[in-house]
Order: sequence, then structure tokens, then C-alpha cells
Amino acid sequence: EVQLVESGGGFVQPGGSLRLSCVTSGFLFRLYPMNWARQAPGKGLEWVSSISASGATTVYADSMKGRFTISRDNANNTLYLQLNSLETEDTAMYYCGRHSSPLSALKDTTGSTRGQGTPVTVSS
Repeated sequence: EVQLVESGGGFVQPGGSLRLSCVTSGFLFRLYPMNWARQAPGKGLEWVSSISASGATTVYADSMKGRFTISRDNANNTLYLQLNSLETEDTAMYYCGRHSSPLSALKDTTGSTRGQGTPVTVSS
């Protein structure tokens, strides 16, 4: 059974930082591109970032570029998202996702398997 368990969310003031983790199991992590998405209160799911299976290539949504960093540890089946310079607009539930296929394009997150999410609240 594919499992993705996010952690690391919390409450932070504007300008602060958080590091999200996603521990995975039940599939060959090193073969799949992975991604992060978020859902703000009352809004739809928004793609944040994706990373290739090897970790060599990363892509970001424009509003996150330069502030967020996606990374992975294939030896430990774990995905990360470093959040810096957080803004109130970044308040959301953050979900990690496994792309639907090892051959999926990085920006094609259709059909991703997702975890339960970890909440991030940015407020003064």
C-alpha cells in the first residue's frame, strides 16, 4: 500500500521558515517524480513544486520561486519542502504527492497519490 505521511507544519510569523517532510512507503520512491501542492482555506488545490526521480531537476510555481526549495533523500524515501520568507498568503494545508507514473512530466501532477497533509499557518 502506498503511504505518504507529511509533517513539519505549524504556526509561524510572516518572514519565518518551516521545513516540511514527507515519509513514504509502499513503492519504489527512487523511481518516481514527486511534488508538493497546497490548498488554502476555501480554495482549490494549487501545485507548488515538483522534483525529478533523481533529484537533479526541480520546478516551481512562479509565486514560490526563490522562497521554497524542494529536495529528496532517496536513501530514506523522504521528500522535503523548505519554506522561507513565508507570507500570510502561504497559509494552507500542504500535501506531498507521488506522480502517477515514473514517466510523468514534472508539471503533470494529474492523478498524484497524496498524503493527509500538514497545516501551515502564517500570521502575526
